[in-house]
Amino acid sequence: MVSSQAVWIFAGASLLMAITPGPNMIYLISRSICQGTRAGFISWLGVVCGFAVHVCSAAIGLTALFMAIPMGYEILKYLGALYLLWFAWQAVRPGARSPLDPQSMPDETPKKLFVMGFLTNALNPKVAVFYMSVLPQFIQPEGGSVLFQSFLLGGIQTFIAGGMNLIIMLSASRMAAWFAVNKKWLSVQRYFMGFVLGAIALHLLRQHRSS
Repeated sequence: MVSSQAVWIFAGASLLMAITPGPNMIYLISRSICQGTRAGFISWLGVVCGFAVHVCSAAIGLTALFMAIPMGYEILKYLGALYLLWFAWQAVRPGARSPLDPQSMPDETPKKLFVMGFLTNALNPKVAVFYMSVLPQFIQPEGGSVLFQSFLLGGIQTFIAGGMNLIIMLSASRMAAWFAVNKKWLSVQRYFMGFVLGAIALHLLRQHRSS
């Protein structure tokens, strides 16, 4: 069983990742602003369902990996750190665009909105690599079923990310209006998230699995 301390730390990491730039955030903000809250909500439902793909893939994949490769944890630790550093660079690189700066989108039918939301998340590399590189750091093979722990942590991440995406979607218009007047804060937001992602990456590199 995952320790309560690990659960809280993982929840914190999930929250930080949920508020970092990514395809889900960009899509939901842009869709809500261009087509309204109803369209944003339907798209959000699709995004939430897309998390199921990542949860199931990670749970089955991690179970097989830890059984087949004893050094699987160390391999994924370094891959996870590299992944976070890459996203940190994407946030601060010259010419980067804040997800709070919406993109223009045409109106779509409810069915297409749901499918687009689902595919945006199911094919989202940010979420996929988080599940396959960051989530494993909190799995404790000596504590019981890796499959159960993976589903538990995946459920926590889905709840947190889904909740944050909903809040962002509902407040998209107000956020966009405020940032339109205060454009310098778009840059502040990018550099802050780059710092947070880099700090998490360094923490992963220094972390040792408890026995």
